[in-house]
Amino acid sequence: MDNTKCKAALFDFDGVVVDTEPQYSIFWNRQGELYHPEIEEFGRRIKGQTLTQIFDGHFADMPEVQQQITKDLNEFEKNMTFDYLPGVVDFMKQLRADGVKIAIVTSSNDQKMANVYREHPELKSLVDRILTADMFTQSKPNPECFLLGAKVFDTVIDNCVVFEDSFHGLEAARRAGMKIVGLCTTNPRETIEDKADIVIENFSNFTIQEFNNLL
Repeated sequence: MDNTKCKAALFDFDGVVVDTEPQYSIFWNRQGELYHPEIEEFGRRIKGQTLTQIFDGHFADMPEVQQQITKDLNEFEKNMTFDYLPGVVDFMKQLRADGVKIAIVTSSNDQKMANVYREHPELKSLVDRILTADMFTQSKPNPECFLLGAKVFDTVIDNCVVFEDSFHGLEAARRAGMKIVGLCTTNPRETIEDKADIVIENFSNFTIQEFNNLL
């Protein structure tokens, strides 16, 4: 760790800060049934991708379908619940007290996050920055989003810890060269253990000391 630079905690959002992945699985599995019945567990296949990336990968020649999915997704997200993962708020407060910079680094767009702020207006005060898909040119597993997280805090890769749950996000963090805490909220623990430095179920028993031990 570079003691001349700040420490940074970079949190993915869905499945890490809020427990929304089961809701998204319902939505995207339904889209898979409608438009790609040949793909099993479509919702799991696209986890961690932006809407643009999903469209490019699976609906590239279906502009009318893209419009319908966008409309349906926007309506779906208006009615979602955004329950915090157990312990995450208290853990963020511990990080702030220890001088750690905090960013949410999410594949969600600004429109979706506006729905979040209506339910959780305090979220912006819990973190230093919120980096959304609208700020990136490349989607996970490209490491651009996490490298931007280090850049906005003027810190170095060795001082950054990423909290992620999806395969794409975990790969992006690894390619960024950062330490990784994997959340087994979306995928079973055994499927992500080799992709993270440590795996946790939630933040209830994760301490600032364990965070510092990673650096």
